[in-house]
Amino acid sequence: MIFTETKLKGAFIIDLERREDSRGFFARAFCRKEFENHGLKPDIAQANVASNLKKGTLRGMHFQFPPAAETKLVRATRGAILDIIVDLRPESPTYLRHIAVELNEDNQRALYVPERFAHGYQVLRDNTDTSYQVGEFYSPENESGLMYNDPRLGLSWPLEVSVISEKDQKFSSLDDVEATVKRRMTVA
Repeated sequence: MIFTETKLKGAFIIDLERREDSRGFFARAFCRKEFENHGLKPDIAQANVASNLKKGTLRGMHFQFPPAAETKLVRATRGAILDIIVDLRPESPTYLRHIAVELNEDNQRALYVPERFAHGYQVLRDNTDTSYQVGEFYSPENESGLMYNDPRLGLSWPLEVSVISEKDQKFSSLDDVEATVKRRMTVA
């Protein structure tokens, strides 16, 4: 695996290191030792799959507060997504900054999302599937999110939103929840 750290410390793009022959290729998509060697948490509490029928579908911007903050390893296994993460670590020099990465079935890239980041994506092709390996169990009492179109975040989605859940539409603006986010995302 090829690990490339992004401008957000602890967030990595992970490319496959392919071993090709006449059959096609073989590549390791996860290795606990390699994750540990890069300072990443290799724990997987849940493995999730999302099927997205329509291009333009938007999921996000989701996160869980500590003590249930999640790491995520996200990959598009069919189709394509634009994956965006936002640093919600109050002590970080990149607090509220974001990156966007295209993950698709062709590049077979993964994005490692550290704890205390918001995460969301927009589907770029009809019939797109994603897989997530998540480092913490789902915790409804610690679940939250931010508006995908909050002007303070300045996220740029490439397509008009065609489908979004009612829950994702109702997330509060950063102005309304920032004090809570800072307080609950601060770790000792």
